[in-house]
Amino acid sequence: MAWDDADQRLLVVVNDEEQYSLWPSYKPIPEGWRRDGVEGTKDECMAHIDRVWTDMRPLSLRRALDAAS
Repeated sequence: MAWDDADQRLLVVVNDEEQYSLWPSYKPIPEGWRRDGVEGTKDECMAHIDRVWTDMRPLSLRRALDAAS
């Protein structure tokens, strides 16, 4: 299957820095990433990411800036 295949099922995955990505549902999730709980088409998964990933800064940077203020 190709990334642009409209029928491909994808997972929304997130890492410890709260960065989001798409991953093919038939492949093992890479180390350092975990399921976000959403599975669907590319459009469905991207719509979810657009809703939940509102701050693109890595978690460690957000924490460091919060601690400095």
